[in-house]
Amino acid sequence: MRLVDPDGEQLGIKLLPEALAIARDLDLDLVEVAPGANPPVCRIMDFGKHKFDEAQRAKESKRKAVHVGIKEMKYRPKIGPGDFDTKTRQVAKFLEEGHKVKITIMFRGREVFHPELGKRILDRVAEKIGDGAKVEAEPRLDGRNMTMVLAPDKRVKQAKAKAEAEAEAVGDVVLEVPTPSTNGAAAPEATQ
Repeated sequence: MRLVDPDGEQLGIKLLPEALAIARDLDLDLVEVAPGANPPVCRIMDFGKHKFDEAQRAKESKRKAVHVGIKEMKYRPKIGPGDFDTKTRQVAKFLEEGHKVKITIMFRGREVFHPELGKRILDRVAEKIGDGAKVEAEPRLDGRNMTMVLAPDKRVKQAKAKAEAEAEAVGDVVLEVPTPSTNGAAAPEATQ
C-alpha cells in the first residue's frame, strides 16, 4: 500500500505490518483513504480528530445553508393605502431575504364577481416591488382567492451587490473641496 504520513508527505509503498508499526510508533491510526487506487492509499492520522473535524464542517455548512421557503401575504380588494404600503414593504423584505412570496387576494361575497379589482392590486404590488422580483406564477383565480407568486431576481441582487462593492471601494477615497468664504476674501488661517 502507498503510505502517507500525518503531514501529507508520501513515505512510499509499504507492507501492511510495516505501515501499522509506523502508525503505532507515532501513536496514531492507519486509515485507508483511497481503497480503489492501485496500490491502495493509507494515511497515518488521528482518526477521532478527523471524524470530529468532519462533523464540525458538516455542522458549519448546514448552519450556512439558506433555507428558501414560500412566504404568503394576504390582501383584500378594498385594502387601504397604508395597509397596502405596509404589506408591500414586508413582501419586499421577504424577497430581499431570498424567499419566494405568494400573494393572495381574498374575495368575500360578491367581490368574487370583480376579479379585475384583485388583478389591479396584484399588478400594483409587482410594480411597486419593481426589479427586485420576477413574477414566477401569473395571477390566477382559484375559487374565492386570486394568487400570484413572486421570486427574488438573482441577477438584480448580484448587480446590486456588485454596485455596493464598487461604491464602497470608491467611498474610501475622500476628496477635500475648499469652501469659499462669505465676504469674498480668502479665509484666514488658524494660528496656534
